[in-house]
Amino acid sequence: MAKARKIFSAIDVGTTKIATIVANAKAPNDIEVLGVGIVPSHGLHKGIVVNMDEAKRSISASIKEAERISGTRIESVYVGVTGRHITSLNNRGVISIPRDDRLVRPQDLKRVLSAARSVSVPEGKRVLHAIPRYYALDGQEKVQEPVGMHGTRLDVETHIITASITSIQNLVKCIRSIGIDVEDLVLEPLASAEAVLTPEEREIGVIMADIGGGTTDVAVFKGGSIYHTAIIPVAGYQVTSDLSIGLGLPFEIAEKVKKQYADVTPSLEIEETTRVGTNGHSASYRSLCGIIRSRMEELLQLTLLEMPTTDYRTLAPHGLVLTGGTSNLSGLDVLGQEVLQMPVRIGRPLNVGIYGISDILHDPAYATTLGLVLWQVGGKTSSEIKLHRSGPWSSIVGFVKKFFRS
Repeated sequence: MAKARKIFSAIDVGTTKIATIVANAKAPNDIEVLGVGIVPSHGLHKGIVVNMDEAKRSISASIKEAERISGTRIESVYVGVTGRHITSLNNRGVISIPRDDRLVRPQDLKRVLSAARSVSVPEGKRVLHAIPRYYALDGQEKVQEPVGMHGTRLDVETHIITASITSIQNLVKCIRSIGIDVEDLVLEPLASAEAVLTPEEREIGVIMADIGGGTTDVAVFKGGSIYHTAIIPVAGYQVTSDLSIGLGLPFEIAEKVKKQYADVTPSLEIEETTRVGTNGHSASYRSLCGIIRSRMEELLQLTLLEMPTTDYRTLAPHGLVLTGGTSNLSGLDVLGQEVLQMPVRIGRPLNVGIYGISDILHDPAYATTLGLVLWQVGGKTSSEIKLHRSGPWSSIVGFVKKFFRS
């Protein structure tokens, strides 16, 4: 019997690019990429909409390109979310099992997750994700699936991520205004991790930093689940800006020479007279690499400052995985190992069981794009949709749908 065809669509709305993907998912390890639409991003800064009209045009162009290549009409999408308005914490929920048989049932999971989500959220923010890390039953920790087990007390350790209502509202409005429904919202580092991390890394402990254009999205995994997330409002855009100022180049030229010539390998020896350039502009190659190396050293150190503990080597024995477009800088993994004294690798999408027009997605710049599809196919949001939609104000998704409902 032929496998059922199920189309998934997602948009990675970034500071430097908008990427829309359409895929036919027959199974989690059987995904055919049908189309990808990648266009320059306008109207966004550090993951936040700053010009509604420009953002709408960029998103619309990306969607139309993905539709043209795939031959598929996009009606709804999953959307990646990032920005410095994102905050996170771990919280524990506890309930009792009052029934005589002491049997844990699915409704008990809903109750204990609701208890864990009962945290103080600042005004103007709502819960984006409430992800159960593990359960405990009568003091027995690290229970992964308590339903069907017996006990009197059920605990859950939950990673809670909050986001600004206005930032989300503006992003969703851009997408809905061009006739596309927003099916759900996913924090971008969670999506990126789906594409670049191995099960062993997640289990033993690893730090992932997705260095994009406007933000560096950090996620720490431990014990097979998410442990910590953070958004750093510094990334590739700031590096290019420093180059533009330091070398006296137009911003667009600075971006081109960065991508074409930059090398941050610590041992790299460069003649002082060597110059590089494009379109009639030139600059000292040594100064170019030196500026970028200094900025990337600072960013690597900022990543560790976002850790919930100073003992980051014990927290993440597998070290640091760098992904995102800026991780393409030559020598960045070597620089990371020297600066942080820990294992560092470049995280390219693993592409296991993914085929079709997927070659372009092997670039770290598209980790989030592919990860958004993997997140959907893995069903990682469906249980939370039910939880989030239990009340019109219980989540951003519920709020946004209520706000835009005609």
